[in-house]
Amino acid sequence: MIVTENKSGMICSNLSRDESGELCFAGMPLSPLAQKYGTPLYLYDEARIRERCRTYLGAVREAFGDRARVLYASKAASFRRLYEIMREEGMGIDVVSRGEIYTAVRAGFPLERAYFHSNNKTDEDIAYAMEHGVGYFVVDNEEELYAIDRLATARGIQQRVLLRLTPGIDPHTYAAVATGKVDSKFGSAIETGQADAITRLALSLSHVALKGFHCHVGSQVFDSDVYFRAAEVMLSFVAHMARTEGFLAEELDIGGGYGVRYVAEQPEIDIAENIREVGEFMTRRAEELGITLPVVAFEPGRSIVADAGLTVYTVGTVKRIPGYKTYVSVDGGMTDNPRFALYGSPYTILPVAADLPEETESCSVVGRCCESGDILQENVPLPPDMARGDLLACLTTGAYHYSMASNYNRIPRPPVVMLADGTSYLAVRRETPEDLVALDC
Repeated sequence: MIVTENKSGMICSNLSRDESGELCFAGMPLSPLAQKYGTPLYLYDEARIRERCRTYLGAVREAFGDRARVLYASKAASFRRLYEIMREEGMGIDVVSRGEIYTAVRAGFPLERAYFHSNNKTDEDIAYAMEHGVGYFVVDNEEELYAIDRLATARGIQQRVLLRLTPGIDPHTYAAVATGKVDSKFGSAIETGQADAITRLALSLSHVALKGFHCHVGSQVFDSDVYFRAAEVMLSFVAHMARTEGFLAEELDIGGGYGVRYVAEQPEIDIAENIREVGEFMTRRAEELGITLPVVAFEPGRSIVADAGLTVYTVGTVKRIPGYKTYVSVDGGMTDNPRFALYGSPYTILPVAADLPEETESCSVVGRCCESGDILQENVPLPPDMARGDLLACLTTGAYHYSMASNYNRIPRPPVVMLADGTSYLAVRRETPEDLVALDC
């Protein structure tokens, strides 16, 4: 479903303007929040996060029954309060590092509902995950399988695993976030026969309990056909293993990757309807292939938290180069949002104080780093009287912003503030200069 941008320039339903024209997020005006917490400032709409969790959980249960699973993909945004929310909402999680596991432990998340990803888990990573009772390892390669078996043997346990396979699907998205093609760095390719080989190896190891398979085709995917094609390949492989090895997968994780709306031209996805369609397709294909449909898992990350996030900046300088362009510099940049520098990702940036006037100026919104590539967005329509001290809001920044933030140029990372029921509270405090040297010897 395509949703056209409304007259106020809003792309998300949790955005509005109050009677004075000020931009509001989760029903709260932004300038008092900026005054209270400072800028740059990450804001999260807690109600939106919970709404997205419940949408996924309800849709998956409707499509697949009570045995289906929804796992929040932690890499999208990982801090303690988020894991507490996931625990409270009954979600599972996927984790990709010891750091994410440690954060989940500190949040009291039940790690039997955690799935450990990564294409290169060290022995220390594997041991740490086992010590803390991580439920499943999503195994990328044969070396990892041998390491898991060895470390599980030393502990006298059988470790549950899924095998990550690459189904050879091109999702037609950013090359940097396409992960399902045959030549991906992730997983074992079905097309080359490597998936057969790693399945046989897993079945031969006495301290590995193979439970099924995993795939992930990519991110920012808007076309449900991608999931139909991936499910077709994966279910066919499940049937193939049942015939050739006598192994019927108990679980099939088809990943995440549903896209979100960064600009008005992008579609808004009806998650529940998409999952219903995928459920009908997978149920039908399993019957046609003569297999029992495995427990199906989804791994949404971006679509849980992206439009639950917004970043507020303060304008520092406005530099006009007659006949060329206008630069509007803010007090953040690629340190808190590297995605334009990495992928050229589109964003909607709006003035906080009032809606856009009829006549606007096309600007490059740039950061404060000593780096020519420190750009947040090009060709942004802004009021022609933008000046030092004005506030700007970058929309849909809940995913891959805090989690990818850095201290480049020794710039402290912003705080994370949660908005809930008309109130605000700190989830992550602002870093200080003392934090920057805390590890220096």
